Amino acid sequence: MKILVVDDEASILETLQLGLELQGYEVVTAASGRQGLQAFLNEPPDLVILDRMMPDGDGLELCRQIRQRSAVPILMLTALSDVDERVSGLDSGADDYLTKPFKVKELLARIRALSRRHQPPANLLQFADLEVDMNSCQVTRAAQNIVLTAREFQLLAFLVQNPRQMFNKEQLLDRVWGELEAVNLNVVEVHISSLRTKLGDQDKSLIRTVRGLGYCLG
Repeated sequence: MKILVVDDEASILETLQLGLELQGYEVVTAASGRQGLQAFLNEPPDLVILDRMMPDGDGLELCRQIRQRSAVPILMLTALSDVDERVSGLDSGADDYLTKPFKVKELLARIRALSRRHQPPANLLQFADLEVDMNSCQVTRAAQNIVLTAREFQLLAFLVQNPRQMFNKEQLLDRVWGELEAVNLNVVEVHISSLRTKLGDQDKSLIRTVRGLGYCLG
């Protein structure tokens, strides 16, 4: 599980990164709202921990920007404890609120609770703002329906089932087409290109290409 932590206090970033990594989480950190949004776009996380106050703006605005793009769970941190502040955060799209100072033990419990609450149905595959419904064969990204061919759907579903894993063309042909000897390797490249176009992935940040190794989702 990848967690993005956005906070302008270096000591909190360091403490949270260490504590979360000791629990087996992959952690990406950012020290400002601008860095946080860029990190979110570059490496879509499974959960976001977001500070309420930012040196370059309001954490609520970053929360809204993330929520416009994704249903990822957001846990907001704040040194402000009054009810109005918490309501503002929840209205901006946060799923939970934790007041500073806090115990890492409580933070971990809230992360586990958010993970359980956002567990998708077994037939619904999710990655960042991408959803693949294996029953209806429907695909959405950022709540927009994406129309795919049958083979494009099979290829995307395989990648979503195996996020952040590298596959070369031969492996994808074998796993998705099942006809390694009968299909030209270029067909994989053609389908990847078509998927990127339909998913709005022109910058190749969702389906990444690693030269000499293959393709990777995320």
